[in-house]
Amino acid sequence: MVMAAAIVCLAALLYTTGGAPFGPTVSFDGLSSRYAMLIDADKGEVIQSRDADARMYPASLTKVMTAVVVLDHADELDAVVEAPADMFPTLWEQNASMAGLQPGETATVEDMLYGLMLPSGADCAIALARYVAGDVTAFVELMNWTAAALGMSGTHFTNPTGLHDADHYSTARDMATLFAHAMQDDTFRTIAGSPSHTMSSASLHDGDLTVDSTVFEELGTPFVAGGWIVAGKTGYTPEAGLCLATAARFGGRTYILVTAGAPGDHATSQADVDDARYVYGQIPGL
Repeated sequence: MVMAAAIVCLAALLYTTGGAPFGPTVSFDGLSSRYAMLIDADKGEVIQSRDADARMYPASLTKVMTAVVVLDHADELDAVVEAPADMFPTLWEQNASMAGLQPGETATVEDMLYGLMLPSGADCAIALARYVAGDVTAFVELMNWTAAALGMSGTHFTNPTGLHDADHYSTARDMATLFAHAMQDDTFRTIAGSPSHTMSSASLHDGDLTVDSTVFEELGTPFVAGGWIVAGKTGYTPEAGLCLATAARFGGRTYILVTAGAPGDHATSQADVDDARYVYGQIPGL
């Protein structure tokens, strides 16, 4: 990813506080989510927002930044990464979402990125962080450096997983900025847009560890009104509520929607998905 170019391209949306003067008219009146931002990613224009600069907890939307930092700093996608055994007890204790790696298992950077993004694997997040930076603390420094470079002034990270920490926070605007930046990368776009993936390099699964996208599982179908959702990332903690970042295509244009703080949990109706359908249903299609 070319950071300088991304900063220039995203500058317009970073400092726009209201709806954009052009593009579709979209109401957020029916949203369940407390925070939201919709942008036209091609123009860098904000279409609509709700409390987009208020501090919120991003939960596993954090893993978008984890993926960005890995793609910026990992030398080769086919490099082999170990999931250290000592990280698992803490992740199990925290009831973190996992990709299914076993202690000491290895897989390629690329496969671990799928495990990070599709099932929201904290095991892959920690393994990749240690591989890229040597330890989690150094990796988090890279995350915060990248956030600052992108102008994400309302964001501070303390971990690569999104597990709750009062000092780990962001805003809907910053998350929209981040997701728009990430979607410029071909590898990220492919991974975040995949319904499922077999981690064939996973050393302790005989090439048969398949991970499924929580986004596309919850959507059921990617088609919305006159367009379709092409990529996304879910997030949830009790403190953050249901969170969702998606990219959708309508009429040849790409839109980014970030919502956070929706009511419910994994066992309830997915209000974040309902919000995405509500918003995208107002955008003219093909």
